[in-house]
Amino acid sequence: MAERIRVLHPITRLIVGGAQENTLLTAQLLDPAVWEVEVVSGTQTGSEGSLIESARERGVALILEPSLVREVNPIQDLRALIRLARLMRRGKYTVVHTHSSKAGIVGRWAAKLAGVPVIVHTVHGWGHHDHQHPLVRAYYIWLERLTLPITDKLIVVSPLNIEKGLADGIGRPEDYVVIRSGIELDRFGYSQVLRDETRASWGIPCDAPLVGTVTRLSPQKGPLDFVRAAATIAQAVPESWFMIVGDGPLRAEVEALAAQQGIAGRLVLTGLRHDVPDLMAAMDIFALSSLWEGLPRVLPQAMASGLPIVATAIDGSAEAIEEGVHGFLTPPGDPQALAQAAVRLLRDPELARRMGDAGRARAAEFDVRTMVAQIDGLYRLLLAKKNKDSG
Repeated sequence: MAERIRVLHPITRLIVGGAQENTLLTAQLLDPAVWEVEVVSGTQTGSEGSLIESARERGVALILEPSLVREVNPIQDLRALIRLARLMRRGKYTVVHTHSSKAGIVGRWAAKLAGVPVIVHTVHGWGHHDHQHPLVRAYYIWLERLTLPITDKLIVVSPLNIEKGLADGIGRPEDYVVIRSGIELDRFGYSQVLRDETRASWGIPCDAPLVGTVTRLSPQKGPLDFVRAAATIAQAVPESWFMIVGDGPLRAEVEALAAQQGIAGRLVLTGLRHDVPDLMAAMDIFALSSLWEGLPRVLPQAMASGLPIVATAIDGSAEAIEEGVHGFLTPPGDPQALAQAAVRLLRDPELARRMGDAGRARAAEFDVRTMVAQIDGLYRLLLAKKNKDSG
């Protein structure tokens, strides 16, 4: 039997999030006869929830590295660089595949110092964005430009990520490859719990229109915009209810705004949940108010659940959702526009049904098995190129 190829996936934090889920699914589903895969993560979690125990339950080989933290800290980051380089050298990894901004920079330089043959990074959404101070944004762009030459390939989850990277002077088109975020299709659209039972368990009337979201309560995701949109929807459709699945540092602000807007009595905050497919099956419309993203995995999950979608027109969202076919796209930071789109669907059930059906038909494009097969193929291609160049 041929010796397996060792692969390490560094990621900054294993909080509940799309990048983290993708990383764990990749580590879990790559062919174990070919690849010996491990994940190394910092120990920080937070109110968003942790996937550390989930990783272990899935059988993912996990290494925790406390020096790898999210905050910029030159001394701590240098320590993480040295410790990761030692880990990689000791582990004799052939491929290092980094995720998230901090681990993406520190992890790639550690791999370079350790002499790792193949270095890959996935851009799950650029770490720099228009909501940052210009100097901070420029610094992050400079780091990406500096690190690109030691990177064999940048994976992006949406072609729009390539456009943004090129516009910021990060590499050339041939430095990139698009591999979409994948979801476990067999988990969505096949709820094991009746819709009315799920609603009853949360005190939601069975016949009430329900607009829901699955998100982190953090600034990036714009949860306060969802609450503002919900308040507008409630004025137009008084019988409507709302659900936010997830948690995060803005929970108290979300609760306070809901009370201020007079919708606290019909906004359900579920917190962190493991029954997301059942909760999506209880919704009538899925809404996403994010301010910036890569390709939000919750969108294909909602599509697989047969839900029409109203979402902000950002990066991967604009690719996943075809305007007027699977749902409506609205400007980020404009809760009134998000509300108007949702009200239109609530007042036109036939249109909502058609969009939900169209989304369900398209969801197969986001099968996690396709994502993992493409990553497997990329590793093989890059290894073959390295072997040819060294031969």
